[in-house]
Amino acid sequence: MNIAFFGGAFDPIHVGHLRAARAASRRFGLDRVLFVPSGNPPHKRAGNLAAFAHRFAMTALACVGEPQFVPSLLETPGGRPRYSVETIRLLKKNLDARDHLYFLMGVDAFLDLPQWKDPQRLLDETDFIIVSRPGFHIRKIMSVIPERMIEPAPHRQDPQTVPQRRSKVYVLSGVYAPVASSDLRAALRCGRPVTGLIPPLVKEYIVKEGLYRR
Repeated sequence: MNIAFFGGAFDPIHVGHLRAARAASRRFGLDRVLFVPSGNPPHKRAGNLAAFAHRFAMTALACVGEPQFVPSLLETPGGRPRYSVETIRLLKKNLDARDHLYFLMGVDAFLDLPQWKDPQRLLDETDFIIVSRPGFHIRKIMSVIPERMIEPAPHRQDPQTVPQRRSKVYVLSGVYAPVASSDLRAALRCGRPVTGLIPPLVKEYIVKEGLYRR
């Protein structure tokens, strides 16, 4: 089984996240994409985030109708901050030896990898799928890792075409999603329209719960 770990604040989750996950699913023949809202992210101030319960609920709503998308409680808050390298190790303990795990993220997040806890160990633990983002040139990832680790994404929806090698970073370009959660929060605070940028069920939830009004 091909599985992708897709973590993030998801504050709120938006169509860009879904487009990235769909593109990765097609190109890598993913059987499952785990959407993992961060509980106590070390790099973010918890007070600036919507409550975990809200972010998980929005993530679950965004996954409705997408059978391969699975909302996950892997990083439920509690205690000290959870680092990605720890979460990946925990996830791998519960996978079958035949499963292939990928870490799915945008190029903007990947460029911050050197500031993460044990970045080299994280690279050793799993392969990465790096998705293009507007304003971030995908080739900049060579400032983080050697070029020899970089592979283009496969071109067919066939798991057998994906090389089963560790410590590889696959570049998935051509995913156009000019939207960011920070911009959406600002728009919602000001009452500007966000139609087409947030899944309808998520938008309904935001309105019902009165999120991002301040």
